Amino acid sequence: MTSQSQGIQQLLQAEKRAKDKLEEAKKRKGKRLKQAKEEATAEVDHYRLQREKEFRNKQTNVMGSQGNFSAKIEEQTTETIRNLTSSYHSNMEGMMKKLLNTICDIRPEIHPNFRHAV
Repeated sequence: MTSQSQGIQQLLQAEKRAKDKLEEAKKRKGKRLKQAKEEATAEVDHYRLQREKEFRNKQTNVMGSQGNFSAKIEEQTTETIRNLTSSYHSNMEGMMKKLLNTICDIRPEIHPNFRHAV
Protein backbone atom coordinates (compact mmCIF):
# COMPACT_ATOMS: atom_id res chain seq x y z
CA MET A 1 0.00 0.00 0.00
CA THR A 2 2.68 2.39 0.83
CA SER A 3 4.27 1.66 -2.48
CA GLN A 4 0.97 2.40 -4.22
CA SER A 5 0.50 5.69 -2.35
CA GLN A 6 4.13 6.49 -2.97
CA GLY A 7 3.59 5.78 -6.70
CA ILE A 8 0.51 8.01 -6.70
CA GLN A 9 2.48 10.74 -4.95
CA GLN A 10 5.21 10.46 -7.57
CA LEU A 11 2.62 10.64 -10.35
CA LEU A 12 1.01 13.73 -8.78
CA GLN A 13 4.42 15.37 -8.39
CA ALA A 14 5.30 14.53 -12.00
CA GLU A 15 1.95 15.94 -13.14
CA LYS A 16 2.58 19.14 -11.14
CA ARG A 17 6.09 19.51 -12.62
CA ALA A 18 4.63 19.02 -16.11
CA LYS A 19 1.98 21.70 -15.44
CA ASP A 20 4.66 24.07 -14.17
CA LYS A 21 6.78 23.43 -17.24
CA LEU A 22 3.78 24.02 -19.51
CA GLU A 23 2.95 27.30 -17.75
CA GLU A 24 6.56 28.39 -17.93
CA ALA A 25 6.68 27.50 -21.64
CA LYS A 26 3.46 29.48 -22.24
CA LYS A 27 4.96 32.49 -20.43
CA ARG A 28 8.16 32.26 -22.48
CA LYS A 29 6.09 31.96 -25.66
CA GLY A 30 4.01 35.01 -24.68
CA LYS A 31 7.16 37.01 -23.90
CA ARG A 32 8.75 35.95 -27.18
CA LEU A 33 5.63 36.89 -29.15
CA LYS A 34 5.49 40.27 -27.44
CA GLN A 35 9.19 40.83 -28.13
CA ALA A 36 8.77 39.78 -31.78
CA LYS A 37 5.83 42.15 -32.14
CA GLU A 38 7.85 45.04 -30.66
CA GLU A 39 10.77 44.25 -32.98
CA ALA A 40 8.46 44.12 -36.00
CA THR A 41 6.86 47.43 -35.02
CA ALA A 42 10.27 49.04 -34.63
CA GLU A 43 11.37 47.66 -38.00
CA VAL A 44 8.19 48.89 -39.70
CA ASP A 45 8.63 52.36 -38.14
CA HIS A 46 12.25 52.50 -39.30
CA TYR A 47 11.27 51.44 -42.82
CA ARG A 48 8.42 53.99 -42.92
CA LEU A 49 10.76 56.81 -41.81
CA GLN A 50 13.31 55.78 -44.43
CA ARG A 51 10.71 55.75 -47.22
CA GLU A 52 9.26 59.10 -46.11
CA LYS A 53 12.75 60.60 -46.17
CA GLU A 54 13.31 59.28 -49.71
CA PHE A 55 9.90 60.64 -50.75
CA ARG A 56 10.71 64.09 -49.34
CA ASN A 57 14.06 64.09 -51.18
CA LYS A 58 12.38 63.20 -54.48
CA GLN A 59 9.63 65.74 -53.87
CA THR A 60 12.22 68.43 -53.15
CA ASN A 61 14.07 67.55 -56.34
CA VAL A 62 10.88 67.72 -58.42
CA MET A 63 9.54 70.87 -56.76
CA GLY A 64 12.96 72.50 -57.01
CA SER A 65 13.01 71.92 -60.75
CA GLN A 66 9.47 73.30 -61.01
CA GLY A 67 10.69 76.39 -59.18
CA ASN A 68 13.45 76.77 -61.77
CA PHE A 69 10.90 76.48 -64.59
CA SER A 70 8.76 79.08 -62.92
CA ALA A 71 11.70 81.48 -62.64
CA LYS A 72 12.67 80.89 -66.29
CA ILE A 73 9.11 81.50 -67.49
CA GLU A 74 8.91 84.68 -65.42
CA GLU A 75 12.18 85.90 -66.89
CA GLN A 76 11.07 85.12 -70.47
CA THR A 77 7.75 86.89 -69.89
CA THR A 78 9.50 89.99 -68.57
CA GLU A 79 11.87 90.02 -71.55
CA THR A 80 8.98 89.64 -74.03
CA ILE A 81 7.06 92.49 -72.38
CA ARG A 82 10.18 94.69 -72.50
CA ASN A 83 10.66 93.91 -76.23
CA LEU A 84 7.01 94.63 -77.05
CA THR A 85 7.10 97.90 -75.13
CA SER A 86 10.25 99.10 -76.89
CA SER A 87 8.79 98.06 -80.28
CA TYR A 88 5.58 99.98 -79.47
CA HIS A 89 7.46 103.15 -78.57
CA SER A 90 9.72 103.00 -81.64
CA ASN A 91 6.88 102.34 -84.13
CA MET A 92 4.10 104.42 -82.57
CA GLU A 93 5.02 107.72 -84.28
CA GLY A 94 5.16 106.23 -87.79
CA MET A 95 1.92 104.31 -87.39
CA MET A 96 0.08 107.38 -86.07
CA LYS A 97 1.19 109.37 -89.15
CA LYS A 98 0.05 106.57 -91.52
CA LEU A 99 -3.30 106.28 -89.74
CA LEU A 100 -3.93 110.03 -89.78
CA ASN A 101 -2.94 110.28 -93.46
CA THR A 102 -5.35 107.48 -94.34
CA ILE A 103 -8.19 109.04 -92.39
CA CYS A 104 -7.62 112.71 -93.33
CA ASP A 105 -6.70 112.34 -97.00
CA ILE A 106 -10.08 111.52 -98.48
CA ARG A 107 -10.14 111.01 -102.24
CA PRO A 108 -13.64 110.64 -103.53
CA GLU A 109 -13.79 107.80 -106.05
CA ILE A 110 -16.52 105.69 -107.49
CA HIS A 111 -16.36 102.13 -106.38
CA PRO A 112 -15.41 99.76 -109.20
CA ASN A 113 -18.54 97.66 -108.68
CA PHE A 114 -20.87 100.62 -109.05
CA ARG A 115 -22.89 100.49 -112.29
CA HIS A 116 -24.13 103.67 -113.66
CA ALA A 117 -27.77 103.51 -114.58
CA VAL A 118 -28.27 104.46 -118.19
